[in-house]
Amino acid sequence: MRTGRDPGEAPDLIGRRRESEELASLLSATGNGRGGTLVLTGEPGIGKTALLDSVHRQSGPRVLRVAGAEFETDLAFSALHELCAPVMNRIGKLPVPQRHALEAAFGLRTRVAPDRFLVGLAVLGLLSLAGAEQPLVCIVDDAQWLDQASAQALAFAARRAQTEPLLFLFAVREIDACQDLAGLPVMALQGLPEDEARALLAARIRAPLDAPVRDRIVAEARGNPLALLELPRTVDLAGGFATPWTAGSATAGPGAAAAGTTTASDKVVASFRARLAALPSDTRLLLLIAAAEPTGDPVVLWRAADLLGVGAAAAAPALDAELLSLGLWVHFRHPLVRSTVYGDASPADRRAVHGALAEVMSDAGEPDRRAWHRGLAAAGPDEEVAAALERSADRARARGGAAAAAAFLEAAARLTPDARRRAERALAAASATRDVGAVDAALDLLAVAEAQQLDGPARAHARTLRARIAFDLHRNDASVVALQQAAQATAPLDPAAARQIFLETLAAAVFVGRFAEGPRLREAARAALAAVPAPTPARPLDLLLDGLATQVRDGFEAAAPLLRRVVDEYLRRPDDSARSPGELWMACSVAMDLWDDTAWRMLADQQIRSSREAGTLAALPMTLSYRALAHLHAGEFRDSAALVAEAYAISAEVGAPGLVYVDVTLAAWRGEESRTAELAGAALQDAAQRGEGRLATAVEYAQAVLYNGLGRFEEALEACRSVLELDEMGFHAWIPAELVEAAVRSGDREAAARMLERLAERTRSSTTDWGAGMELRSRALVCDGAEADELFAEAVERLDRSEGRVHAARARLVHGEWLRREGRDREARARLRAAHEMLSSYGALAFAERAARELRATGEHPARRPAPSAAGRLTAQEVVIARLVATGATSREVGEQLFLSPRTIEAHLRNVYRKLGIRSRKELRGLPTLGEPGAAYGGGEVSRR
Repeated sequence: MRTGRDPGEAPDLIGRRRESEELASLLSATGNGRGGTLVLTGEPGIGKTALLDSVHRQSGPRVLRVAGAEFETDLAFSALHELCAPVMNRIGKLPVPQRHALEAAFGLRTRVAPDRFLVGLAVLGLLSLAGAEQPLVCIVDDAQWLDQASAQALAFAARRAQTEPLLFLFAVREIDACQDLAGLPVMALQGLPEDEARALLAARIRAPLDAPVRDRIVAEARGNPLALLELPRTVDLAGGFATPWTAGSATAGPGAAAAGTTTASDKVVASFRARLAALPSDTRLLLLIAAAEPTGDPVVLWRAADLLGVGAAAAAPALDAELLSLGLWVHFRHPLVRSTVYGDASPADRRAVHGALAEVMSDAGEPDRRAWHRGLAAAGPDEEVAAALERSADRARARGGAAAAAAFLEAAARLTPDARRRAERALAAASATRDVGAVDAALDLLAVAEAQQLDGPARAHARTLRARIAFDLHRNDASVVALQQAAQATAPLDPAAARQIFLETLAAAVFVGRFAEGPRLREAARAALAAVPAPTPARPLDLLLDGLATQVRDGFEAAAPLLRRVVDEYLRRPDDSARSPGELWMACSVAMDLWDDTAWRMLADQQIRSSREAGTLAALPMTLSYRALAHLHAGEFRDSAALVAEAYAISAEVGAPGLVYVDVTLAAWRGEESRTAELAGAALQDAAQRGEGRLATAVEYAQAVLYNGLGRFEEALEACRSVLELDEMGFHAWIPAELVEAAVRSGDREAAARMLERLAERTRSSTTDWGAGMELRSRALVCDGAEADELFAEAVERLDRSEGRVHAARARLVHGEWLRREGRDREARARLRAAHEMLSSYGALAFAERAARELRATGEHPARRPAPSAAGRLTAQEVVIARLVATGATSREVGEQLFLSPRTIEAHLRNVYRKLGIRSRKELRGLPTLGEPGAAYGGGEVSRR
């Protein structure tokens, strides 16, 4: 790792006027308290570092600078620690969870692995604290070589810097070389125009040049500034080139030229290579030590050199050749020098250098760097070195460095002499590599493990890992079968682990749904029940597995008592740290199947709170989606939209697919036909490609809602007709009522009767007002006369007692429609008027318009919808922030929950005040237009009714 300026750059930039002005504008904004981010991209030598140097020389802002190092890409948080070290004295001012996460990442605290997004928030907070004292510029050069943990944390902070006195500047060869920076503003550097290229060349060579020579250099450099500075060293300035250029000489990297072409960086590497070849052997060895130890610490350099018998005089030729500079830090002229030095060295010299560095690190108290260097110094298998690397993997995992742990384990496996231990370490490396998303590499390591003779537990582990990777990649029927077989193979060896895998199998089968071959879900359920009985005492996971498997095998009514116990157990133990990520959505689905809307809401609330408190951002999108659906159920469409927006933002942050099924459902309830169609089309295509039947069912439900709202009942029935043949968990709290209504109004009494019977099977096992009210409403639709009237009235009464206010409004709507068709206009008006007012206030505009049409048919003109209030102009995120602040939460507390900094919260609050015409938090708390803040935002306790 190196900081500061590279040597050999021109003291002032020639050209790059537009780029310099853009950087100056960003610096000016930072000085005024407005943050920003910019990623400079371009081929090696194009001038990225020179532009960063020009920023570093500016007076005013404080500059923190770090550069990625090719040989530290597997050391977790190494670059981040280097960047943050000068401001670490402020860490005590961070909120406790953030402080602990950052301390764990930097090895200052022993604890479980910190969530990477909580580390990112801590970095943002730490840098913001420093920036409040003096505007801060964070420069990250050679970002393509950042370790993954540092890249993720820095990108997370950079995306949230807009309201901070922080400017993040990254330099990377290609944006694809550092995917964490994707989506950030980019400045793509091209070659200098010919006039600027000639000016730079003239500044580099003061003596007159023959015109043909000058033209040849400019043409060969292709506008690359480093090439313009380097090529004259290889040119016979009196007449021509000394040697012809050869293609493919550069160290390959991102953006390498196609075969048969020669890039400017190829020529620069050839220039460096020629200069290196002319150096004494001791000088080349000194350069190799510097290349292999990228911290840039001259003490480490000279101690390792002394162990190899290299004296101080060896530095002079490298300094004279302008390949290296020595001062407070060791700097190469350019990263290409480092790559060329290391790449051209013999294997024996590399091993010798790494051995010396390992010995130096043993005295420096750097066990992980020492282990890494020992691994690179090993000439062959070495159990002692492999064991040290394995211990480093454990330490990396404890710091949250999953990628580093995987790299250490892979190196350990490579150096393990015993075949059985090598297979075990390769298997551990494969599992760790899969955890960081490197699926292809995980499969390669898994193949290494499987090539050996594994014992029973290891063989079962390998089989499970292969099945999990298959489901990660394909989510298809074959991967469900593989998971089930892995669970069955694990059962005799580790019953507890087997039950976890069986639950994963059931979840996978639910996701695949209609795209499975045959009764896959039933097969998985039977296998789970037959394989391993639940332990005593049973974990919530065990109860969930048995309840779901019983439901699939024996029917819902048989499983209902156990399923109710499952829900109660999860509510009783909301903070169980052993809970697996997939359990929550299945528990929420169980609550929905039981028509227990209060439990459904509470389960989602609990998980949201625990995820926010722990900083486990990756788990939030799925949890937010269930809470957003509960808001829809309660007629709280704005709250639902706020959580959908947050789920999308987090999904983009963690690189997961957006949860479109919630978005399309919200659009359908709002009556937004074009948006629903757009979202549904993309989602159905995605569902078919991924083999995810559950997504297809969710989309069909949304389409049925939309068409029922628009009064196009035949289309509603057609949209969800396939559900007549399906019985999927988690959707029967929603779909049957839509299908019954669509079928009755379309004249398909047979379909209505079939779905009503299925609905009744579920509600008979429910004790909630929601379940009773929905069954009563649906039964009333298929009845006539006084019986229908009584059923409608009772449905309204029961739904009014539930949390499902939107369903209570629709019960009034269908009752009012029935009354009008019966000629009882006066009674119909009362029901329809109430339905219209409720549905309009919720934002269910298609259903509200349907109520308005019916009212007009009775001779009454419904009241016009009121103009949108000021609160209606708030963005989804502003609504969330305003409601949290209205509970009395501080900006710091709100920021912790929403993964934003306090300054960002304050900036949003200023917009809220402006839009609402208020000036203070006190006035905000008194606004009735904001409604009651939901527990999903972390405000207050919730109780089960």
